[in-house]
Amino acid sequence: MQPRRIRALARALRRSPLLIAFALGSLLVGLTPWLGVASTGPRPAPLPGAPGREAAQQSPHHGVAPANAMEPTAPVLDRTGWTATASDEETTGENGRAANVLDGNAATIWHSKWTGTPAPLPHTITLDMHRTAVVSALVYQPRTGGANGRVGEYSISVSADGQNWGGPVATGTLADDASAKTLGFAPQGARFVRLTASTEAGNRGPWTSAAELNLLGDPGTPAATVDLPRTGWTATASDEESTGENGRAANVLDGDSATIWHSRWSGTPAPLPHSITVDMHRTAAVSALVYQPRNDGPNGRAGAYTVTTSADGTTFGAPVAAGTWRDDDTVKTATFTRTENARYVRLTVTGEAGNRGPWTSAAEIRLSGPADPAAHGAWDRITGFPLVPVATAVLPDDKLLAWSAYAVDRFGGSNGYTQTAILDLKTGKVTQRRIDNTGHDMFCPGIAMLADGRVLVTGGSNAEKASIYDPANDTWSATTAMNIARGYQAMTLLSTGEAFVLGGSWSGATGDKAGEVWSPDTRTWRKLPGVPAGPALTADPRGAYRADNHMWLHATSGGKVLQLGPSKQMNWITTGGNGSITPAGSRADSQDAMTGNAVAYDIGKLLTLGGSPAYENTPATRRAYTVSIDGGSGQVQAARTGDMGYARAFGNSVVLPDGKVAVFGGQAYPVPFSDATSVLTPELWDPATGTFTPLASMAVPRNYHSVANLLPDGRIFSGGGGLCGDCATNHADGAVFTPPYLLGADGSPKPRPAITGGVPPRAAAGASLTVSAEGQVASFVLMRAAAATHSTDNDQRRVPLVSTAAGNGTYTVSVPADKGVVLPGTYMLFALDAQGVPSTAKFITVS
Repeated sequence: MQPRRIRALARALRRSPLLIAFALGSLLVGLTPWLGVASTGPRPAPLPGAPGREAAQQSPHHGVAPANAMEPTAPVLDRTGWTATASDEETTGENGRAANVLDGNAATIWHSKWTGTPAPLPHTITLDMHRTAVVSALVYQPRTGGANGRVGEYSISVSADGQNWGGPVATGTLADDASAKTLGFAPQGARFVRLTASTEAGNRGPWTSAAELNLLGDPGTPAATVDLPRTGWTATASDEESTGENGRAANVLDGDSATIWHSRWSGTPAPLPHSITVDMHRTAAVSALVYQPRNDGPNGRAGAYTVTTSADGTTFGAPVAAGTWRDDDTVKTATFTRTENARYVRLTVTGEAGNRGPWTSAAEIRLSGPADPAAHGAWDRITGFPLVPVATAVLPDDKLLAWSAYAVDRFGGSNGYTQTAILDLKTGKVTQRRIDNTGHDMFCPGIAMLADGRVLVTGGSNAEKASIYDPANDTWSATTAMNIARGYQAMTLLSTGEAFVLGGSWSGATGDKAGEVWSPDTRTWRKLPGVPAGPALTADPRGAYRADNHMWLHATSGGKVLQLGPSKQMNWITTGGNGSITPAGSRADSQDAMTGNAVAYDIGKLLTLGGSPAYENTPATRRAYTVSIDGGSGQVQAARTGDMGYARAFGNSVVLPDGKVAVFGGQAYPVPFSDATSVLTPELWDPATGTFTPLASMAVPRNYHSVANLLPDGRIFSGGGGLCGDCATNHADGAVFTPPYLLGADGSPKPRPAITGGVPPRAAAGASLTVSAEGQVASFVLMRAAAATHSTDNDQRRVPLVSTAAGNGTYTVSVPADKGVVLPGTYMLFALDAQGVPSTAKFITVS
């Protein structure tokens, strides 16, 4: 076992002995994929057993997951004094009592009643912690002695009193295997947590079983909060260092992470505990404290802590948060067990994280309060997937297609099959299927939404393969392999209806991954020797296999493509004949921005966001740029717009029907598979002002291998992250975000227009439609159904339409004739009112 993993395991076990039962076993089982050796010989047939758990060798391009990826961000809560009760339990045919899920013995289980007349599904089991604590996940360990009773469809509810439960905080579907499952939800204070099993994973019978249940505590991601403005705040401390350094308490509020508060260390150091108190000079609702450790060294990192609040600065109540933070430099959050109306908030540190001395330090301290839905939007419950959704595509009929790799939670090798899932947005149910017939492991692919609504997926782990998904009949089929094997390549549909691909040095032999074009008529690939990848490379220090990844492509008229990033040099590409690539200027003063992204928010107008000079281990940027294309001359103009509030790489951006752009997740310092330096505050860019505003914070980090998609109801799906095997940063889930344009001041839905008729399933470019609609309609817009993976979604496109009121609730709506404006393919047609509130979309295929 590698030294970093041994150290990580040791740290985890020191924190809680309850990790022994499932962490040690999972690490040993998952050792093989972390050897980092590329295999080139023949591979044996998959082993029989649960889908998605076969051993495979990890790609050397990623290396080993960082040590912090092997430790849960949230602590495992101490189960002392807990009790468990169930809707039913088996006590005649076996010892299947509910209490067995808390005994620390995976060989004993809770089982629903099966003797006589089996108790029908659903079955529930409820944990009573006998105290209120912040809870963020339930860890479900299936029985080890057999498959019967594995949970399939599930929901999780929480309660403060065991009587009032409210709606589920999480729902989803679990893979039918024996691995431990972490079922996350928005962190919140609770005493009771209930797991409801609606189906058995393998449909073997009306049974439910569990070997062990654990709960995770505060992960440092408060639910639905926003930073409170710090104007006028002051800070005082129990003690501060002012002789040996400028370590005054006021430094935690100056916005500069290079200045710190430090407890007094000159002379005789002040002993622990140390406290620092923030006076907001006004009463505000507060639900979390955000602590940023110093970034110039480990001394003084807060370990054990409590947070208390006060209205007058004299009387402080019982702690509203308590715990122990990890000994690292990541930003920490203390989520309160309840929202407090307070003026003063005090952080008391009783232990230094590394036990290096009697010191405490802090770079910055922020306070967060509940989000205002009308200003910040709102998050729906967490939806669990039976896989990590690394790639997603929006489909007609309110479906979302997702896939991972050969396995549900890891990648590696070229196994010739892919785990997929479909989320039904109407019911919230997720179905899983393994795709074998195309012989294609579709991890790290290129994706293009085709003119007829099908999804073309190329390369990745099986680097030369190409597969097509047809949503009309829910089938996958193989198409002709590419001429050049690729992974992490860029793709876009062309105005001609063909699909263009470029780059992709993550997979296949080294060398210039020149462009090629797929024809839907011949189902073959045509080489473009005049379009080498070289001019579009970044200056990544790790060489070519990182320098041509995840390119940003925007198709225009006449089969042309603008490559506008992530390299700072932009290029025009033609795809006729042998093709050509010529410079289009630099992206203003931008540096290379790998793992940033670009979004087409208007006709010939794009926004680029974030990224970093190299794929990993370089600071990300807060910068954003607009790129405008003059449709007549083809001139490209780039300009810096407002900066994001947070630097981010590995984030995902989505353009909304009103032309604003939302950006989710990412890291300030990109490291694959790590959740360190996660950005949990989404932001919304307004093209009218060029500024970003914060949105309601996310409950789950979304970093490397995460996705985001606009949905037909105007909301956004955000999910995924991880795919690193037996690690703690796999996020096999997602959540739907409701943007503020859909919500009133009290959080209730705003009235919105409705399209009632006149939208044909297909229309030609240049067509004039007579659309019926209800409500206050001011405009119409086409939003291209899109596909996302690895922070990149070249299918996104917003096309505002010319429309006129024709009377009696009908409107004449004109589809642009230029296929470089309205690329062939499936679109969502939205009606908007004068305030930008969208209708639910109607699907239409433009060809």
